[in-house]
Amino acid sequence: MNRTLIDDVDFRILQQLINDSTLSHKEIGLQVHMTGQAVGARIRRMRDCGIIEGYTVRWNPDKIGHAVHALITVFLSSNTVHPAFQEFAKSNSSVVETYRVSGEGCYWMRVHTVNQQDLNAFLDQLLEFGNYRVNLAMGQIK
Repeated sequence: MNRTLIDDVDFRILQQLINDSTLSHKEIGLQVHMTGQAVGARIRRMRDCGIIEGYTVRWNPDKIGHAVHALITVFLSSNTVHPAFQEFAKSNSSVVETYRVSGEGCYWMRVHTVNQQDLNAFLDQLLEFGNYRVNLAMGQIK
């Protein structure tokens, strides 16, 4: 983030949204000593500048039956499979995050599945693009 595009008030508003994006403009205004209308204008400007790209929801996959959390390093078999792999990662509902990485491996993925059988089926699909290394999450710290 380029801090020159925003002042300290914008940064404090942004921090409030990062902590809880459901806060109203009025609630944020109370924290930064501004009216809700002024906060709304600053938020719109930050969206227009691309500083705020969107909003998201933190959710608990265990509560909806997605009990298996896998962290997967993907090693593609050739340079030609990158586009197909990227499309697979974007379109697969089990994939929560995918990053192209430097160092060991080509991509890093975070995957949630209902059970071990679904994870195995997912891993079988990955073999179409190359090899992988799987680590299972034992518990979330942050």
